[in-house]
Amino acid sequence: MHMTYDVMESKRVLRLSILSLFISFALMAIKFIAFERTNSEAILSDALESIVNVVAAIAAFLVIRVAMKPADRDHPYGHGKAEYFSSAFEGGLIAFAAMAIFVDATRALIRGYEVEEIGFGIFLTSATGVVNAIYGWHLIREGKKLKSSALQASGAHLISDFVTTVAVVLGLVLVLLTKIVWIDAVVAYLAALNLLWSGLKIFRRSTAALMDEEDDSLIREIADLFTKNFVPGIIRIHATRVIRSGRYHHIDSHVVVPEFWDIKKAHDITDNFEKRVISDYSYDGEVHFHVDPCRRAYCRVCDLKDCSVREEPFEKRIPLSVNELINPDEPDEFS
Repeated sequence: MHMTYDVMESKRVLRLSILSLFISFALMAIKFIAFERTNSEAILSDALESIVNVVAAIAAFLVIRVAMKPADRDHPYGHGKAEYFSSAFEGGLIAFAAMAIFVDATRALIRGYEVEEIGFGIFLTSATGVVNAIYGWHLIREGKKLKSSALQASGAHLISDFVTTVAVVLGLVLVLLTKIVWIDAVVAYLAALNLLWSGLKIFRRSTAALMDEEDDSLIREIADLFTKNFVPGIIRIHATRVIRSGRYHHIDSHVVVPEFWDIKKAHDITDNFEKRVISDYSYDGEVHFHVDPCRRAYCRVCDLKDCSVREEPFEKRIPLSVNELINPDEPDEFS
């Protein structure tokens, strides 16, 4: 069964990405003003991360426009995977910014420097941090609701930026109180480490989705939906796979049905089952079932009443666990 994207949701994702771009650009400008006034390496590290925010926001906007396109002949599963490219790109940019901060902070320590107008820097940096925290949390929440990997990655980056800003402000307060300038550079190093960790996590998660790495949480949700929407005559479900394409998922499974069902009956019943499952699924998508005949090998786990070919009495159904859906036991291993 095929489902189409919600047009209103797609437009909302696009609007959020545009707003993210404007906010990122404004905050970047403010941080560079703060750096020019203070000469703080810690503030520079925060500003360099903001450059990544702007570039990532541009990439997210472009990629989301691509991801909104419906499936076509060249892209039968849609264009949703483009969002994972955006997330992976953003993760790589964050890691690159971390390395740039390491290099610049080391250079500044070697040549020596002074931090000026610390109070002004604390005020401006704190203000940008608050905005990042609020909008980052909003993007993550909306990204989860709208099933947008790009929005969630952008939100996670803004939250990471907020953590960096908190560290920068604390470092500046310490410099203000102690007059020890190298604390500023140490804070820049810590900010870079946090960025590096955050970037690698985003990159890892995005590449996993690009390569359709198995996601146990999705299989568990599908198992629950199969159980909830069970149709009499569905004896067993196995060999389940999920292809993720942004907010659109393609679910493949093998379904064992009674061998005496004709093609029309098997099609009608499994088609109805597919519709019920996908209507409850948390993503847009489709379910495709490959129908297998029971060959009388499943009598002990089949509860179909009035079966004309039963050779053994029914004992119990096979629980639809994650392992059963993806790596099932053979019939002679049923206990």
